[in-house]
Amino acid sequence: MLRKSLLLKIFDGAYMQRWNDKLRPMELIELDKQAHKMVVAYFLGQFSEDNHDFDWMELIEGGIFDLCQRLVITDIKPPVFYKIREDREKYRRLNEFVIREMETYLTPLGDDFFDRFKNYLFRKENNSTHRVLEAAHNYASRWEFSLIENLNPQGFEIEEIKKNFRERLEKFADLPGMIALEENASFRSFIDLCGHLRFQARWSHLHRVPKTSVLGHSLFVAILAYLLTMEIGGCVQRRYNNFFTGLFHDLPEVLTRDIISPIKKSIEGLDDLIKEIEVEQMEKDVYPLLPEELVPELKMFTQDEFSNLVTVEGKPKKVNTAQEISQFFNEASFNPRDGELLRAIDRLAAFIEARVALENGGVSAEFQEAAISIKKSYSNQKIAGINFGEIFADF
Repeated sequence: MLRKSLLLKIFDGAYMQRWNDKLRPMELIELDKQAHKMVVAYFLGQFSEDNHDFDWMELIEGGIFDLCQRLVITDIKPPVFYKIREDREKYRRLNEFVIREMETYLTPLGDDFFDRFKNYLFRKENNSTHRVLEAAHNYASRWEFSLIENLNPQGFEIEEIKKNFRERLEKFADLPGMIALEENASFRSFIDLCGHLRFQARWSHLHRVPKTSVLGHSLFVAILAYLLTMEIGGCVQRRYNNFFTGLFHDLPEVLTRDIISPIKKSIEGLDDLIKEIEVEQMEKDVYPLLPEELVPELKMFTQDEFSNLVTVEGKPKKVNTAQEISQFFNEASFNPRDGELLRAIDRLAAFIEARVALENGGVSAEFQEAAISIKKSYSNQKIAGINFGEIFADF
């Protein structure tokens, strides 16, 4: 069961500063970095998924487990962390500490999930899945560093850091996805465009601590979507679709910005018009950056993202409820996606953002109104067997 303690623990990633010993053009946040990493991992994974030792569920959970590890070892600089990782005994002791710290948060999700967390941290060999995750981690970190490098051209360690990134990325140069990124500038532009969602703050018109970006919010939604889909016994394809819809559902906002709900709802027809503009601009500016075979899937993730979808006889079909998916379509062959569940999770994430802002001294009445109205609207709702009333009641 998903509990308040884990929700807030994951959200702690929005407080964690990266590169805080360097001059930065903006605050660089751990939750955002992990989100960008999973975007890169999604892209790289498309080129490795036919490998016998590649597994999408292992990749998604590996991303979640990496974040959990980072939430515990917050103050260890990357060079120090890599030194520790080279010493098997010290790294084992570090991970034992991580496991103790995360046990109370993760065990409510089930013993199997917690065992997979421990096995991931103590793995001895890297398969295709782990290599894709590691490559994505280094690629996203190098992308961050490119922002910092321009402000610190002669700064302490800059040349050494650049050299280390080059050497680490060279270890993954044989991955088909990395070769594709190297050879195709439009693919790199897609990754860069997704990274721009780190620059867009949610609730940007209000003072709030912590500030969360659109991309960080999207990862938060994606992780909760995966965990809740796992809780209801969702099939592998359902978990995949729900996670990556969560991760990409706000991608169109890179073209239109995060327009707040009160504005959308106060002008009749504005919300529909914005959706139309988003679709047009995605067709014009985003989809052409991708391999052609990925476009239909990304359209599913970004268009009509809160509809319940299945595929029947090769054609997409909307169904009324997520419960209907559980009863009749919970198989990979139906390619199910729980839009209704994702909408509730998106609102839960907004509720937590508003609630935490209030606890951290946010004085805007909008936070209070948002927290109250969202909680009230889900107080008696069950979606796909998940009692959202109980989740909100924890707060």
